[in-house]
Amino acid sequence: MAVSAWWFANAFVTAFLKEMDVENASELRVMLLTNANLPSQDDDDYINDVDGDEVSGTGYTADGMDIGSPNIDSSANVIKLDGDNSTWSTSTITAQFAVVYANTGTNTTSPCLCFVDFGEDESSSAGNFTIAWNASGIATITPTDYS
Repeated sequence: MAVSAWWFANAFVTAFLKEMDVENASELRVMLLTNANLPSQDDDDYINDVDGDEVSGTGYTADGMDIGSPNIDSSANVIKLDGDNSTWSTSTITAQFAVVYANTGTNTTSPCLCFVDFGEDESSSAGNFTIAWNASGIATITPTDYS
């Protein structure tokens, strides 16, 4: 499934305050959530704000998984957060949302960056659950040109 993400409002403040290093592979993670609650772009600052809705199931580990080869790039007036596709192999899980976050090791200080709404529950049954990030990046920002 190809997906797009929306930024959390405080992600930029957190990034500029250097609370996270998104290019450190051990810190950028993705967590899957059920359809119990819609993530709030304004209120969900840290992963503990959403982890009560985290999925569980065979092949899924609490707090999600690392995103391989994470990077932030800026070109043509577009800031792009990107990384490798995420796959839970031989899993049996159902999720409607995925939250990308910078893992500090403590959920109360691990900032939410962006989330994906799959549009409906997506499931795997003893198979792969794969998030194929959008070819344009996990999430992008296009600032208004200064003129």
